[in-house]
Amino acid sequence: MADPAGIDEDRVAALGRERLDWRFKAVPAAAHGSTVTEYLATRPTLDDLGTPLLTLDATALGHNLDTMAAWCAAAGVDLAPHGKTTMAPALWQRQLAAGCWGITLANLPQLRVGRAFGLRRVHLAGALLDPAGLAWLAAELDADPGFAFTSWVDSVRSVRLMDAALRAAGAGRPVDVCVELGAPGGRTGARSAADAREVARAVRAAPTLRLIGLAGYEGALAHDAGPAGLAAVRGFLTDLLALYERLRHDGSFEDADEVLLTAGGSAYFDTVAEVLGRAAGPGVRVVLRSGAYLVHDDGFYRGLSPLSRGAGRPLRSAMHGWARVVSRPEPGLALLDAGKRDLPYDEGLPHPQLVRGGGAPGGAVTALNDQHTFLRGAAVRIGDVVRLGLSHPCTALDKWSLIPVLDSADADRPRVVDLVRTYF
Repeated sequence: MADPAGIDEDRVAALGRERLDWRFKAVPAAAHGSTVTEYLATRPTLDDLGTPLLTLDATALGHNLDTMAAWCAAAGVDLAPHGKTTMAPALWQRQLAAGCWGITLANLPQLRVGRAFGLRRVHLAGALLDPAGLAWLAAELDADPGFAFTSWVDSVRSVRLMDAALRAAGAGRPVDVCVELGAPGGRTGARSAADAREVARAVRAAPTLRLIGLAGYEGALAHDAGPAGLAAVRGFLTDLLALYERLRHDGSFEDADEVLLTAGGSAYFDTVAEVLGRAAGPGVRVVLRSGAYLVHDDGFYRGLSPLSRGAGRPLRSAMHGWARVVSRPEPGLALLDAGKRDLPYDEGLPHPQLVRGGGAPGGAVTALNDQHTFLRGAAVRIGDVVRLGLSHPCTALDKWSLIPVLDSADADRPRVVDLVRTYF
């Protein structure tokens, strides 16, 4: 059954009955044959797990969940967190239960995962143009009147391709779309307000589509919180708001039950709420799509999140890497048994935080190979297990199909309290 929060709670609960085996690299061989629920009942600890390893922290997850929910409520905006960050239905369920408006996804494979777990409201942050995918979507919409779906378009050709594919599929319900505004140097999106208005006119002329709002992604325009980056973000959002006002004046949203204005990754959502929030009110919903807040990190987002820059209570990193020293081949160099196949590295290298049973090791990670971490200048011995701070959750969880959740990564003997299943 689908719960009020918008996901099939029975399907999520069934994850506890999955049998553990060799497919899950985080799980020790001693657990093979047990279900997830049976294994957790043995009260395993971090010491029972091997390396390399990625873990989540239950205390930090709870803190981040509550912190973001409270911030959005105070700012008067809704949140449809980007599910691509975790691709974990159990975490989506927690986000929805905490008040999230829906779940954002990025592409057709992710959408199929979401529907397999009964997601009721999905915002697809991009264009869906694949004819076979649109035929599948049309069937999903027609079979389930409670399924709410929105995607984006940024060109007249996109509109025509969607309309043709949906007509060919015999779609009964129109597909709700937002016109996406972009900016030079950004990612997708119409590059001018004039182009966006032309796309809006094309949507209104397509009987298989319904124009319900505007979308944009400001995160592609800046990579820091310096004055130039923040100015670029604010300028883009101001343009998006002006486009909304023009289209509203033109009557472009008269078929929409509610107008949707959506932007906001995990780096500048405070500015999104401030600028687009001016339009929020009866009949207009402002929705953030921040996805990294739940897991957060000890790198890129720790430095860039608005809640790290004074906009509210800071988030906490809920992910850590664990790797064992397997070689000291020369003075000052230690090799750990985790690499690019295990840990994120695209937005900064891991950094050593502590040695299990000891203190801070010092030193720095200078490189990652496929299976090894190069740690230099650290006070570690062969056999030591090092906890690593990580950067960028969006490229961390995809390396693990089952992730242990610890009661607290800071405890002397962390206990495994859950196993989170991902579907990348």
